[in-house]
Order: sequence, then structure tokens, then C-alpha cells
Amino acid sequence: MTSSHPEHMSIAEHLGRTARLWRRVADSELAPLGLSYPRWSALWMLRRLGDGISQSELAQALEIELGSLMRTLKHLETQGLITRRCLPEDKRTRTVHVTESGCELMSRIEARVLRVRKHLLAGIAAEDFDALERVLVTINQNAMDYTATTKDNQSTEQ
Repeated sequence: MTSSHPEHMSIAEHLGRTARLWRRVADSELAPLGLSYPRWSALWMLRRLGDGISQSELAQALEIELGSLMRTLKHLETQGLITRRCLPEDKRTRTVHVTESGCELMSRIEARVLRVRKHLLAGIAAEDFDALERVLVTINQNAMDYTATTKDNQSTEQ
């Protein structure tokens, strides 16, 4: 029984649709600040991980390719929100640092993101939210375990 109606979507389709809609709402809230999803998510992750992490660590935390992150960082640098510096002991490794303007903007981002989150989670009982979070964490862990197992099996088959 397949249908194009949302109530007949698989869990994976619901998760994907929810993520896209959440991103769209957040993007519309943050666009007036001159930010796209990649830009504000990179700044948000920098806030969580701390200033001065390497570009590769940031890409890994965002679960994106380094090349994609490089384009985003270039835009953020052009906007004066970050700077990148080479490590003195390893010129190949560049660290990302938030500028004063970037710090000010991150405070504004946080207020807007929290407003979006509050609106999107309105009407969800605390116990339902806790259950949803546990389920999503389990799905994420299962996916990472599956990916690791699949990679292990592929390398032994070769």
C-alpha cells in the first residue's frame, strides 16, 4: 500500500521530510542575517566544539566532506565571521577561529534557532520528546554500527 500522503510514508521518509522542513524553517529565520544552512550550521558547530579546532575536525563533526566545508568557510571568512590560521608546527593544518563579529552574530543565531526549536517542538509532551530522542539516538547508533560492519565486511571480501 503506497501513497503520496504523508501518513503513508516510511519512517525514513518521515525523518528525511522532517529534517528538510526543519532546515527550511531555520533557513528562513536565519536568511536575514546573511546565512544559509551550511554557514549557520558551521558556526553553530564551532560554538559547540570551541574556537580553534581544525578544519578537518569541523568537517568530521558536521559529517560533510572537507571540500564542501572549505567553500562554506571561505564565505564565512569573506563575511568577516571567522579567520583561518595555519598551525606553526604543521602548515598543512588550518584552525578555524570565530571573529568578534562572528561571536556577536552567533548570539543572534542562538536566539533565533532556539525560537525555531521551541515552535517546532510545541505541543510535544516531555515524555514523548524523551522517547523520540531515545529512538533517534538508537537509529543513529544502529546506522553507524551497520556502516562500520559493512566496511569491515567489504574490506575482508577484497
